[in-house]
Amino acid sequence: MKEKLREAAIELFERKGFKETSVQEIVEAIGATKGAFYYYYKSKEELLCDICVSYLDDLLRQQEHIIQDVGASCTDKLRAIVYMVISNIRTRKKSARIFFREMRHLADDHLAEIRAKRRVFRKRYEQLIEDGIARGEFKPSLNAEMITFGLLGITNWSYYWFQPDGGVSEKELTDIYVDFILNGIRAQSEKTGAGVGGSPISLK
Repeated sequence: MKEKLREAAIELFERKGFKETSVQEIVEAIGATKGAFYYYYKSKEELLCDICVSYLDDLLRQQEHIIQDVGASCTDKLRAIVYMVISNIRTRKKSARIFFREMRHLADDHLAEIRAKRRVFRKRYEQLIEDGIARGEFKPSLNAEMITFGLLGITNWSYYWFQPDGGVSEKELTDIYVDFILNGIRAQSEKTGAGVGGSPISLK
């Protein structure tokens, strides 16, 4: 029942907005009662927080799996994380839109939990850049923190305009982003002028 309530809320929040959706509409969408709703959630805001936390936890699990791959280079991990975020636009687009658009309606205690999780995601990204610098994959002059904010800005807002069924696929958009990012941050070979590895990255 709790999962059904969450799924119904995702549909309604994404289509109508958080403030414009009532608890009554949520329970009617699945044939439940308000009593059932308040058994699982103290308020509509708590349900919104649950949706946002679930979305973030899923991203964190995927990010951790990528980073823990000891056989992958920092460049490969960076590409994999970018692709993960982009591909989630197809699989969890509605949750992403709710997360970025409706999070402002949460109270400070709920926001604190979400901010802590966002910080973990960001710090892992930042550490990956620092590791890449230390290994000679990325330019030593980089400010890892600022690069991280830039990466998040590029990828996070793709949910707003990117249409996976349009003219550009997730893999193609990832190639565009990664090429754009790495041509700016990859260490250059003195002999060839090419980036580390000497060839462009492609997911094809």
